[in-house]
Amino acid sequence: MTTENTENAQNAEKRSPAFAYAPAPESRSVVDIAPSYGLFVDGEFVEAADGKVFKTVSPSTEEVLSEIAQAGGADVDRAVKAARRAFGKWSALPGSERAKYLFRIARIIQERSRELAVLETLDNGKPIKETRDADLPLVAAHFFYYAGWADKLDHAGFGANPRPLGVAGQVIPWNFPLLMLAWKIAPALATGNTVVLKPAETTPLSALFFADICRQAGLPKGVVNILPGYGDTGAALVEHPDVNKVAFTGSTAVGKAIARQVAGTRKKVTLELGGKGANIVFDDAPIDQAVEGIVSGIFFNQGQVCCAGSRLLVQESIQDELLDSLKRRLSTLRLGDPLDKNTDIGAINSAEQLSRITTLVEQGEAEGAERWSPACELPSSGYWFAPTLFTNVTQAHTIARDEIFGPVLSVLSFRTPDEAVAKANNSQYGLSAGIWTEKGSRILAVANKLRAGVIWSNTFNKFDPTSPFGGYKESGFGREGGRHGLEAYLDV
Repeated sequence: MTTENTENAQNAEKRSPAFAYAPAPESRSVVDIAPSYGLFVDGEFVEAADGKVFKTVSPSTEEVLSEIAQAGGADVDRAVKAARRAFGKWSALPGSERAKYLFRIARIIQERSRELAVLETLDNGKPIKETRDADLPLVAAHFFYYAGWADKLDHAGFGANPRPLGVAGQVIPWNFPLLMLAWKIAPALATGNTVVLKPAETTPLSALFFADICRQAGLPKGVVNILPGYGDTGAALVEHPDVNKVAFTGSTAVGKAIARQVAGTRKKVTLELGGKGANIVFDDAPIDQAVEGIVSGIFFNQGQVCCAGSRLLVQESIQDELLDSLKRRLSTLRLGDPLDKNTDIGAINSAEQLSRITTLVEQGEAEGAERWSPACELPSSGYWFAPTLFTNVTQAHTIARDEIFGPVLSVLSFRTPDEAVAKANNSQYGLSAGIWTEKGSRILAVANKLRAGVIWSNTFNKFDPTSPFGGYKESGFGREGGRHGLEAYLDV
């Protein structure tokens, strides 16, 4: 090595820490995004009846990805009629035949998983390692799982010969666009229903790519219809008189509005709404393992998860030790380009959501909570928020009560198990909780007292298609996933 090269290497070493990560971007070339997309109705892509369109942008760069047709009331009617026409033949197929279509869809999703992972990261803003390693494998797994149920419905525990309901109107959120689609569409098709689905306006692309997968799998026309649009599109779908089943995942406020809309009708409804999950750490918990679970619980998908562990309840005797370890761990998280395979924290999904997070965090500071974030350089374009920790939080603080839906953790302490349970249950929500302890008896005792639909022990945010998911109180009602997820789409 020449003297000049040696000096350059030494200078580079001084500028960057040892073992610094080199950029490892996933190629955008694996996905081909068209300049515009239509609605998917009766097996074809069509323009909106009134010609309206909207743009979908990449949250990490604010670049326009594509122009999307915006469905209106006439389009909803057209799609519901197509689903109704398809229902007769689809529901009459033997379960084993419907299963073949779901198996094909699952295999195509696996074959196109890299393409779909990049697409989801571009449109949603979440890190590629999450879409690649969590979202897409779970999407395929749900279609495989419900394909297996399609010819076994008589043995699902709902009585002999359970029948499909008819047309399912489904409205999904932007935080897990393709996974929420799978949670809705897979059990609906397996049980013999047809579908009209509205994706979120900020993340329509993966649903439209799924429409192409349906055609690739040879799914009969009209069985699945995709209608991108805004809230008025979803409202028109929910209100349509020929929709038999409504499935919604999203905010509690919209869920309440849907419940009012369908009251007095014969429509079957499931609502999966907001959450303010408690992650409870006892003094005998393995600290390092608990810290990893806390990080996964609140910073996975930038905290934009309904079942996020956004309230940390830590036993008073280990609070200082745990917080020191947690702050060290947060200082190692990498925020930036979501297509970089090293990135841990991606972009917030939209300017609107970023504004909500910022407002609630400022309110937390104004109410006296102590805010901490690791040293973190935010990109100059896109929607970003640094991972944030609040201490000196009480149950009266807004940040301990309201769902922030961002990378923000509120820390509270407790002394006894009964106090931990009381604080965990002191919420209008009841979707998820976590328990960290080495005592199995304590896990069972505490879990039996928690009012949460999903309770993890010594882990967090673990999902499986065989396991039901849903909440209590203002977190909604009904279950998705597992055998329980079939019932919502059957007349039992």
